[in-house]
Amino acid sequence: MKFSKHILILVFALATTFGIAQNEVSEVKFETKVSKKKLGVNERLRIDFEMNKDGDNFNPPSFENFTIVGGPSQSISNQWINGVRSFSKTYSYFLAPKQRGNFTIAQATIEIDGQTFKTLPVDITVTAAVEKPKDPNDPDYIVQQNIHLVAEVSKTNPYLNEAITVVYKLYVSQNTGVTNWRELDVPGNNDFWSQNIDIKGVKIENGTYNGEDYRFVVLRKTVLYPQKTGKLEIEPYALDITVDVPTNRRDIFGGRLMQSVHRTVATGSRTINVKPLPETGRPLDFAGAVGEFDFKVTTSKNTLKATEALEANVEVSGNGNLKLFKLPKLSLPSALEVYEPEHQESISVNLNGMSGKSSDSYTIVPSYQGKYPIPSISFSYFDLKTERYKTITSNEIVINVDEGPINTSNTVVNSNTPKQQIITSGDQFASFKTQTNFTSIQQPTFFKTKLFWTLLLTPFLAIPIAILIRQKQEARQSDVVGNRIRKGNKLAKKYLKEAQKALGNKEQFYNALERALHNYLKAKLNIVTSEFSKEKIQELLRNKSAEEATISQFLELLKNCEMARYSPFSNVEMKQDYDKASNVISMIDRQIK
Repeated sequence: MKFSKHILILVFALATTFGIAQNEVSEVKFETKVSKKKLGVNERLRIDFEMNKDGDNFNPPSFENFTIVGGPSQSISNQWINGVRSFSKTYSYFLAPKQRGNFTIAQATIEIDGQTFKTLPVDITVTAAVEKPKDPNDPDYIVQQNIHLVAEVSKTNPYLNEAITVVYKLYVSQNTGVTNWRELDVPGNNDFWSQNIDIKGVKIENGTYNGEDYRFVVLRKTVLYPQKTGKLEIEPYALDITVDVPTNRRDIFGGRLMQSVHRTVATGSRTINVKPLPETGRPLDFAGAVGEFDFKVTTSKNTLKATEALEANVEVSGNGNLKLFKLPKLSLPSALEVYEPEHQESISVNLNGMSGKSSDSYTIVPSYQGKYPIPSISFSYFDLKTERYKTITSNEIVINVDEGPINTSNTVVNSNTPKQQIITSGDQFASFKTQTNFTSIQQPTFFKTKLFWTLLLTPFLAIPIAILIRQKQEARQSDVVGNRIRKGNKLAKKYLKEAQKALGNKEQFYNALERALHNYLKAKLNIVTSEFSKEKIQELLRNKSAEEATISQFLELLKNCEMARYSPFSNVEMKQDYDKASNVISMIDRQIK
């Protein structure tokens, strides 16, 4: 009986084991799972190839209508629950659709226990772009929605050499924090003459962006003068910014903790269309000046002697591209010695462009008597307001040389006279100081002079004087009471001075006056603030032999300082109280012992 029972148990165990084995083989699963079967062309698709038994030689489909943006990644799960084993192995891919349409993801294959298993095909529909939900705590989303770096261009269709301004602003929404920023890429702008305008300190201002309230700071201001016509690109400006974003953690009070992350923002490139200057009406002497200018030619003198020098100044002033054109040249008679001009500029650059003046200064030396005309010259520029060319012509200037050698060939010279060799007297620079009087630098013997003995004995006399001064300083520093009195007097004078400045402003005046009186008494009577009551002041002043009238005036001043908080006081009353304070401090100094 017992033997048959053991046989039944053995048979049952073998049958169970065989059944489990058969069950495991028969239940192999290999399938495709997708995150969605319909998605927009701007969305991402996750696809998982999952099996319940480990295998080899996994072969994914081609994904010909998709771009693999992530994967493959592999994950394995192996668990025992209530004695039952659970196994799972997954290959995952992240796909981006290439276009709209209906597509089929083909079969994947794998070998398990020597057999090849295949997944079923999956149909996917790709629609037009959809509005994707965003995580409001995602740093990229926060930067995209709340932080904007903008390049504001003053004009997108300027003329050649016309000034335009680019102002770079960083806009930040009211509920977003930017703690720091750093320039990553500064625009080169090779097709422009450019100059940055210094910004003294970053100022936070309130403004609007796309109709919403924002804070903004101006990070950079640049003035550009286009040097080519056609479409020119203003290069992007990029920043690395530090942004505070919320995390999933909270503090002990339930508030959400913040985390600092780095993100990059940029303006993007801007394109402007530069117009050429018109050909119609262009003067022959036009040298590229664009703006609004004045022009003049002046001389330092009109009458002089031969061999003296004068200066002729050609100056253009106004607003425009002052650094980007050359000044017209003077045309002078051949009988005048002319030296290369000295160029000078006094030009500032602001948001309106360049302004100031540019000049050439000529040094001229006549060699002979006569009348020498400096003929008129012209300066042409393109006026942006009228969009027309304008020409300014200088007046003719005649230089009278009334003393010196006579040039017998011609006494009145004009600018059309051909150049010829001039025989000079050799003193054409007589107006310049070329001679010097030399004096001997030999000095008398220094040894045993009065200065020698003075310098020798002075250090020995200075030593006892320095000792006396040091002793007095030490005695003064050790005098604690005296130092406190001096400090009190100094503070009283200081506060009285503040009170004097505040005359007319009741609150400031009486606050300063009250501080002056308090600090003076604290140092003079050697009391602390806790002892500062009217009764204590009266008692101490009496003990120090102060007169009753002086004590009464002092207490009355303190009362006025208190009453000033609640009652109106005129300027006349404030002036009277100031004079009383000065007098009562002086009387207390004389009376107390």
